[in-house]
Amino acid sequence: MDTEALRSFVRAAELGQFQHAADELGVTQQAVSKRIAALERELEVRLFARTARGVDLTLDGQAFLPHARSIVAGVDRAVTAVRPGSRALRIDVLGLRSAQAVVLHDYWRSHPETELDVVTLRVDDPRVAVAAVETGDIDASFRTVTDPAVLPPDVRMIHAFDSPLELLVGPRHPLASARRLTPAQLRKHRIWVPGIAPRSEWAEFYDQLATDFDLRIDAAGPHFGDEVLLDTLADSSDVATLVGARDRYIWPTNHDLRRIPVVNPTLAYPLSLILPRTNPHPELRRIITHLGTLPRLPGAVWLPSWATTPQRVDSCVANAHGAQPRQG
Repeated sequence: MDTEALRSFVRAAELGQFQHAADELGVTQQAVSKRIAALERELEVRLFARTARGVDLTLDGQAFLPHARSIVAGVDRAVTAVRPGSRALRIDVLGLRSAQAVVLHDYWRSHPETELDVVTLRVDDPRVAVAAVETGDIDASFRTVTDPAVLPPDVRMIHAFDSPLELLVGPRHPLASARRLTPAQLRKHRIWVPGIAPRSEWAEFYDQLATDFDLRIDAAGPHFGDEVLLDTLADSSDVATLVGARDRYIWPTNHDLRRIPVVNPTLAYPLSLILPRTNPHPELRRIITHLGTLPRLPGAVWLPSWATTPQRVDSCVANAHGAQPRQG
């Protein structure tokens, strides 16, 4: 069924004249008449009765109007949903308490006019997020593909920011009184990170971290959620975990958990932004600019070997809009 014929029918019914509907739709009265005549032939009913003042709906027309109006509204919503700039920017984050979500929230607080839809795909394999960007299900994803060579040609990945890690422990842990820790001081302590999923970017991160610093990363057992993890830490004298400095965790005051920075070098989790190579959502330009204003980590920083190299903000912005960066 011709949706433009349905649109012409709805507006003519609402305005009571073919000419008024034609003026609003930007077509001729003859075009509106032809569309409605074709619709009537398809339905095999009369939709309008002509009067001295214009047109009135027949009984069939009255019965058809709410359904036609619903179809036209649905088509408009469908078009809006896939047209960049006319819908909210959809960005995937690992979790709503993660550093990515915190950074996006800070951005939105400075730009409250931004229509932003923060989603979590709840997938472990970053290639699934890449596919979602490629198909347009989301506009961008804070994920990292550790081998950029596997990215499809119409998707690109840029450095977003590096998230420093902190050791999170309960009050009875041997390191609980420390104000700062070095990676060497973490050796032989059990660092529990439950739920490390195979083929996930964080699985590769923790594998390399454990190898480079001879750390005891324990991924045993399923992840029953942050609340269970925090309860375990509060009750334990030998279990610790690693969390991002920007990650949000909330626990009861009687847990008395401590977040301790790890320095010399700072252990940092690299975060990337995956987006379309051409025609990205217009709001991504300002997001990328905001990411470029985040402070760099001071002092020596450890990053895994696959971490993306930070680019100049103007280069990221240019590439995000399909242009080539300036040379020199």
